[in-house]
Amino acid sequence: MAERQNIHRQKKIHAWQPWVIPLFILLLWQVTGELGYLSDRILPTPLEVIKAFIETIKDGSLVENVLASTKRAFFGFLIGGTIAFLLGLLNGLFSTAERYIDSTVQMLRTVPHLAMIPLVITWLGIGETSKLFLVAFGVAFPIYINTLHGIRSVDPGLIEMGKVYGLNGLSLFAKVILPGALSSILVGIRFALGIMWMTLIVAETIAVDSGIGYMASNAREFTHMDIVVLSIILYALLGKMSDLIAKWMERRWLKWNPNYSSQI
Repeated sequence: MAERQNIHRQKKIHAWQPWVIPLFILLLWQVTGELGYLSDRILPTPLEVIKAFIETIKDGSLVENVLASTKRAFFGFLIGGTIAFLLGLLNGLFSTAERYIDSTVQMLRTVPHLAMIPLVITWLGIGETSKLFLVAFGVAFPIYINTLHGIRSVDPGLIEMGKVYGLNGLSLFAKVILPGALSSILVGIRFALGIMWMTLIVAETIAVDSGIGYMASNAREFTHMDIVVLSIILYALLGKMSDLIAKWMERRWLKWNPNYSSQI
């Protein structure tokens, strides 16, 4: 009982520790702005950004733009992540497929996807398709590499033990191979989520009429720096939320793993 209370107490302590540095930065930012070391035209204070947040909430533009960006990010991640996961499974399970496909994927991986923007516009225009393509292309490779690595890193002894217990084919994959590779796959997902938001920031500067990037670009033209800073903070918060979801998936799906079940 005492041990459980101690663990609960440690969880509470650890819950606020990640926010110490961000809160200190906000405090320093506000103080330097109030003292005049930072011009409002260069970097508005946190209180001014909060006022901009309240105003955009009231006029409905914030919710509309955040939903538009989240929708683009989700569908782009879903498309690119699904294709990458399936390719990683295929090449990880079948060496013949890897010999044919992996070299091509690795060559594409070295191409900076944001440098393809002029070509993507030529191919797909300036509509939603081009933005989804850029996000999907960007997130695909971390998931592909980590899925392939995870499949190939499964302990052969576990596979043999599974076969001894009568597992084969799909049952062997579902109960031994996939769980063994899941840790690596989730690392790829966390990395891809960061790339997803970075790609979206750039993609939403391509002739859009909604989204956080549009809100920032529109505010920049009228030198509303509080809205620009608010947009940057929104991207950061959405990225943090995505990472928290990925961590939750790790704890839930890998609770059988001592390295994750012991986390507090």
